[in-house]
Amino acid sequence: MNDMTQKTGVFQKISVFMEMIKFSHTIFALPFALSGALLAANGMPSPRQLLWIILAMAGARTAAMGLNRLIDAGIDARNPRTASRAIPAGLIGKGTTLLFILASVALLLAAAAQLNPLCLKLSPLALFFLVLYSYCKRFTALAHVVLGLCLAAAPLGAWIAIRGSIDGPALILGGAVLFWVAGFDILYALQDLEFDRSAGLHSIPVLLGVEGSLWAARMFHMVMLALLLGLLSLLHLGAFFMIGILVAAAMLLYEHWLLREGDLSKLDAAFFNMNGYISIVILLSTAAEVLMRTP
Repeated sequence: MNDMTQKTGVFQKISVFMEMIKFSHTIFALPFALSGALLAANGMPSPRQLLWIILAMAGARTAAMGLNRLIDAGIDARNPRTASRAIPAGLIGKGTTLLFILASVALLLAAAAQLNPLCLKLSPLALFFLVLYSYCKRFTALAHVVLGLCLAAAPLGAWIAIRGSIDGPALILGGAVLFWVAGFDILYALQDLEFDRSAGLHSIPVLLGVEGSLWAARMFHMVMLALLLGLLSLLHLGAFFMIGILVAAAMLLYEHWLLREGDLSKLDAAFFNMNGYISIVILLSTAAEVLMRTP
């Protein structure tokens, strides 16, 4: 009975941790990582490469979210919107969270080592930015850009995993992810505008207000689309990828239309649904483009 109780307790903690870090939202960055891998291979990567890329992504994203929840636990406890998160609510301890983070970092490093030497060498740099992001809002409004940089590592890392080098197309795709993520994170941060102001935290919404933040997010997403068009031209991609860009543009337009005139009542739909769909659309269009032209 004790063994069964212990197992149940372990599974409960894993479940709480996975819910706390929103593991299901890994979908935001993973499709872009897979897109980077497809473009780097100019076809289908090997099953082994895909496996280790996915595991590296899961490890990095889990470590990043776990670190953010651990480092921000005190701030989350004071914010009414986040006070019910697992650590401030007492559902999981900081020590347990740290163990899960260390396990995730170990997974990232092991996966990077299985891919190629450059991936492993760059892993500490990726971890540095993951830690940096969680502290950024304490001293700069550019936390959204740092988050974008963290997620830009997904397609860039996947490209390096396949090619073993850092090349122009990977930087362009990474840049597109950077501006996409930074744009929707600005929108997401609008929820905490008043709290961040009162707590002395920094963000684009605190700096620019609601209207200025909406325009900043629009500009960031326009840059994202411009970079995707640049990638299309540089790699001589065709109709499938162009269709993906157009569909992504339509989704972004709808996302911003939902939040027109500062109406934040539909923010959850704009943030979670549209951005999840956008990443999948880009992956599907990339896969169609690359695989349909592969001999």
